[in-house]
Amino acid sequence: MSSPRVLIDGLVVGESTRWHGDRIWLAHWGTREVLAVDSVGDREVMATVPVDVAYSIDWLPDGRLLVTSGPEGRLLRQESDGSLVDHADLTGVGFDGLNEIVVDGRGNVYVNGGNDFDPPEGVIPGGIALVTPDGVVRQVADRLAFPNGMAVTPDNTTLIVAESHACRLTAYDIAADGDLSNRRTWADLGEGPPDGICLDAEGAVWYADVPHCRCVRVAEGGRILRTVDVDRGCFACALGGPDGSTLFIAAAQWRGPEHFFDQPYTGQLLAAEAAAPGAGWP
Repeated sequence: MSSPRVLIDGLVVGESTRWHGDRIWLAHWGTREVLAVDSVGDREVMATVPVDVAYSIDWLPDGRLLVTSGPEGRLLRQESDGSLVDHADLTGVGFDGLNEIVVDGRGNVYVNGGNDFDPPEGVIPGGIALVTPDGVVRQVADRLAFPNGMAVTPDNTTLIVAESHACRLTAYDIAADGDLSNRRTWADLGEGPPDGICLDAEGAVWYADVPHCRCVRVAEGGRILRTVDVDRGCFACALGGPDGSTLFIAAAQWRGPEHFFDQPYTGQLLAAEAAAPGAGWP
């Protein structure tokens, strides 16, 4: 297969890639922008958020954009005039800060957080909160080691979350009321810390790996099906394109959290061929 091609260069850091409305969307950390990018790399600013870092995007079933405002613990919703309003207050859930989001096919919104680069010994602070379609907020998972990307299977029965500090993908059964149960390891990734993830139609998961500068396609159980190597850290990935079989990768050099936004900016949006189209949510 051909090497990834560069759609955009000179980003600060891209995150939370999503295929939506015939374009690839991403959170452009460091600029407070949400971008939509077409097949030739032309970009449009679709929203401006109140924080520089730790925001992620997805959509309600009615098409309205949701944005996590991570440090504030707020879940925002974009209205028809482009303004962002509060959709849900997650400051009362059992973890600090917000990170990734996924909305399933029934309108359940899952948001994770509690990400700490250096938690106290014995403390595993990450968790997942649920916002139901009628607005009820409750915590549905805990003790996650730096939760990152999430995906829901096409039948709405399984949620998979990346645990970066545990180097694994963890799965839960989804109940009719949105609760999560039957926690299990979906794939042990060895020394690969997963960041963003996406599902494909053959039941495999792609995960982005920052320190190893790659995106990896794995089967349930952890068997590696394909690796796409790049020259910088991979933060997020999504399947999309006209036939759903293009892997979009948000990549940048990792210089540590204290130098996250230092110049020169090294963020890129890349596109590579994939074996199977995307499936499930996001």
